[in-house]
Amino acid sequence: MAKYAYLAVDPQGRERRGAVDAASTSAAREQLAKRRWHVLRVDEKLAGPAPAKPGGFALPLLGRRLTTKQLSLFTRQLSSLMMVSPLEEALRTISRQTEKDKARAILTNVHAGIVEGQPLAEALRREEASFPPVFRAMIAAGENSGSLPSIAERLADSLESQAEIRGKIIAALAYPIILSLVAVAVVTGLMVSVVPRVVEQFDNASRQLPLLTRIVIALSEFLSAWWWVLLLVIALCILGFLRALKSPPFKLRFDTLLLKTPFIGRLIRDMHAAALARTLSTMIAARLPLVDGLRLASRTVHNAVQRRALEVITEKVRAGTSLSTAMREAGTFPPLLVYLAASGEAAGQLGPMLERAGEYLEREFASFTAAAMALLEPAIIILMGAVVATIILAILLPILQLQELTGL
Repeated sequence: MAKYAYLAVDPQGRERRGAVDAASTSAAREQLAKRRWHVLRVDEKLAGPAPAKPGGFALPLLGRRLTTKQLSLFTRQLSSLMMVSPLEEALRTISRQTEKDKARAILTNVHAGIVEGQPLAEALRREEASFPPVFRAMIAAGENSGSLPSIAERLADSLESQAEIRGKIIAALAYPIILSLVAVAVVTGLMVSVVPRVVEQFDNASRQLPLLTRIVIALSEFLSAWWWVLLLVIALCILGFLRALKSPPFKLRFDTLLLKTPFIGRLIRDMHAAALARTLSTMIAARLPLVDGLRLASRTVHNAVQRRALEVITEKVRAGTSLSTAMREAGTFPPLLVYLAASGEAAGQLGPMLERAGEYLEREFASFTAAAMALLEPAIIILMGAVVATIILAILLPILQLQELTGL
């Protein structure tokens, strides 16, 4: 029996590397399949440790990784160049014309793996921080099926779509966040600097100040004396919340609450559903088994509730339940996605229908986000105006009282 080195993905979506003893490559694959692993590569391993070669496998530098935009651009360029040139030449061309030094170093390392005779999926593993397991699994499936250029093109479409959604979210939130920060700064400045100086004029007043004025003065004195305590408490609350999110039970409860929150819950649900539909359609086009595609796609879902639901869906599909039925029973995905998945299964066009569902959900997400932000911006302005008006009214009330006393 010979020893065979393998690269596979386990049921949790993690990469597994190692070696097994088997009579042949097919026997080694059968052993791994019994573990319910999706096999990406099996090679006969030479006896004894292989000596290190210059330019061989190198650990990626700490903190060195491609950004989402760079990964999308790389995938698009790769899919285009592979149609007219060999893979090695395409990678060399992309690495040479990359302007950023870190990105060039990453692509040069991948190119070195191709020169050494490694498959592209294995060469991408040299830079694990830049190329996630789902990306490498789809590249490996494209290599095995001989459809790498088309799979790379679909990957580029998916990455660009996700980047566009993130860009829209950032653009939509930028103005409300800046407006909120300005509002907080203005109100804090009024309470700390303006109110105490104005209130000094009423220290010798014979009559009791109005309740609203006394409340504003108390808040002003607290902020002036204990602002650092307030900042410390806010910082500790944020750190405690981030630490609590690392606890699975707390994260599950928090994500459940998010999904039930008006507006926010729908945004999260549609965003993750669109990403899931895109990822699954690409994996089906790469001829990955649906169960393996679901298992890998679950790693792209960050909401704990939807990730758990997807894991249950994976097990039901493995047991023979249709994808649409499992999604409908989960109850955490948009009805449109379930309906189109059922239509795709009935017509034998599950991949194209999932892609269409992803496109529709992305458009729905974009329009819903724009409408929500259009309502949020005037709400912040109105709230800021109300707070400032309250402070001004608290200052004016004692002045009006003095005028009435003077008139008497």
